[in-house]
Amino acid sequence: MKRIVAVLAAATSLAHAEVTVKDAWVRGTVPAQTTTGAFMTLTSTTEAKLVSVASPVAKAVEIHESMMHGGNAQMHEVAAVALPAGKAVELKPGGHHVMLMGLARPLKPGDTVPLTLTIEEKGKRSKVEVKAAVRPLGGP
Repeated sequence: MKRIVAVLAAATSLAHAEVTVKDAWVRGTVPAQTTTGAFMTLTSTTEAKLVSVASPVAKAVEIHESMMHGGNAQMHEVAAVALPAGKAVELKPGGHHVMLMGLARPLKPGDTVPLTLTIEEKGKRSKVEVKAAVRPLGGP
């Protein structure tokens, strides 16, 4: 009986977060615009967190949170976004989202933006590659 328990404990410690990404999109830009947002819905199989995002189309990429403060909308960088096990977390306009800054070129509908998400679970990091569709500037 003790052997079975040890094997199950070892198998459990090897488990890692599997993160699925749905509806990844980036807001299109106008010619002189060098910053835009990326949005998506993330679901992790275990407790984890999104700790960073990278993209070759931008000089800098940050995870931000928008909130109302004193009647004004404010946005600031956050270190991570919690991904509770089995719960969908939406990165959306007006909430948590990804900022792409220092764009190398304008982004137009029909373009695809590669994003590399870094997920951390129990101190270990893994990467998730995403292709986000560019939607029109005035789109949802």
